[in-house]
Amino acid sequence: MTSKSDLWTIRPACERDTDVLADIYLRVRRITFLWVDPREFHNTDFVIHTQGERIFVCEDRNGTIAGFMALWEPDDFIHMLYIEPAFQGLGAGKALLAALPEWPKRRYRLKCLVKNTRAMAFYRTLGFEIVGDGSSPEGDYKDMRLSGE
Repeated sequence: MTSKSDLWTIRPACERDTDVLADIYLRVRRITFLWVDPREFHNTDFVIHTQGERIFVCEDRNGTIAGFMALWEPDDFIHMLYIEPAFQGLGAGKALLAALPEWPKRRYRLKCLVKNTRAMAFYRTLGFEIVGDGSSPEGDYKDMRLSGE
């Protein structure tokens, strides 16, 4: 699946993207999850944490990678959505989600850390509802599901 708009191109990740995506994953976690010791995050985490997942890349008009999304397809579970800080708030995250099959009709799920209030607000504005909660090494989270239309 490849999706293109005036601002963004969404495409499947390929092997040449791995280093850039690993850097985004590491950098964004370190600057966002301030309540976690940054030494807990490693550049090798990306490959380990996305094993078996379908990864989508968001590029700007110049081909610069703005961010990525990782989807665990068997459960329609959005495992990761990470956007480079310079691109946050410009629509890259929405473009990644909108490129998902049957968006917004399919009831995709995700987990969002409670302390990540900006992400929580983002998902709520897109129609995700809190359906449960849990705890992880990074902190408490809310299970969220797209309400569907």
